[in-house]
Amino acid sequence: MGEFAGGSSRSIPRTIWALGFVSLFMDLSSELVHSLLPVFLVGTLGISVMTIGLIEGVAEATALIVKVFSGAISDFIGRRKELLLLGYGLAALTKPLFPLAASAELVFTARILDRIGKGIRGAPRDALVADVAPPTIRGACFGLRQSMDTVGAFLGPILAIFLMLWFVEDISRVLWFAVIPAVLAVALLFFGINEPEHEAVSRHFRSPIQMNVLRQFSKSYWWVVGIGAAFTLARFSEAFLILRAQQLGFSATWVPLVMVVMSGFYMLSAYPVGKWSDSISRTALLGVGLVLLILADVVLAYAESVGMVLLGVALWGLHMGFSQGILATLVADTTPPTLKGTAFGLFNLVSGIALLLASVIAGGLWQVYGAAVAFYAGAAFSAAALLLLFIERRLA
Repeated sequence: MGEFAGGSSRSIPRTIWALGFVSLFMDLSSELVHSLLPVFLVGTLGISVMTIGLIEGVAEATALIVKVFSGAISDFIGRRKELLLLGYGLAALTKPLFPLAASAELVFTARILDRIGKGIRGAPRDALVADVAPPTIRGACFGLRQSMDTVGAFLGPILAIFLMLWFVEDISRVLWFAVIPAVLAVALLFFGINEPEHEAVSRHFRSPIQMNVLRQFSKSYWWVVGIGAAFTLARFSEAFLILRAQQLGFSATWVPLVMVVMSGFYMLSAYPVGKWSDSISRTALLGVGLVLLILADVVLAYAESVGMVLLGVALWGLHMGFSQGILATLVADTTPPTLKGTAFGLFNLVSGIALLLASVIAGGLWQVYGAAVAFYAGAAFSAAALLLLFIERRLA
């Protein structure tokens, strides 16, 4: 299943390190854009919070829904890299559309195309990690890739702050710089990754949303899908974190600091938590993640100062570190080798629907009742997900 760095079965495969750096560069590009986009939409284009919730929900849900088909296609053709190139390449091509945008419609189009690219690459990338990761360190492998992805998400907003200072809050000029790391990501993927050979599932492509395909997955897998949807419903788009910070006094230049803090705590926790999950209960760590999300929502609802906002954002980032890599590892643990891509695709289809609902609900509550109610609703959904996790553990 490929070559391992250092020659040891306990070492992280080189392919996973390369995928980590590809993710790092693309997330640096994407988060430079996303850390400024809500401010650009509200301040420059005059878009309502409800509309932002709809744009973010549809965009992110599109990415997750597209994954269901890209994962199944990667199983069918027995290859992952071609789909990764298509997905990362499409995302890179959309980056110039953001600084060129003069209307919400063009921003919406760019976000949708960018997220389609993310959807095309997401499930095949996770399936490739599952293909090459030794089972004994699978959690560490997913945690490492997630952590490196988050290094990019950490550096992108920092770069946004420096560029906003340099160009005196000219957001359009700053957004042009997102093109450079996106191109680097595609180049590294093309020249730096060689995937292992593996068999295609069949000669005929089958839609993953078919009963004979769905029956091949275990009850354990469907439980992971349900828990993943509950997590996603409880956690709406990070755009609302940025808007909350701006509401409480952050200027356009410094609002990316929100994503710096969130990504920093996510980055620092993702790999250690992934490694711990190889030796202790993964569901217990998911429970910790939900408690952290409840605390984050409550702090953000009560927040009346910059310090409280950053505390809530830090807790939000820790929640991400305690959940995202572990959920991916659980999908890999509970599915047959020939259907990894399909499994990740189905998981993300359900999560995509949940994310669309979460962001639209949050945007509506914010616009009608205020920011605090939106975050309290997130805490309530998190508590429901924690109860579901507790029930499953008792029945197991």
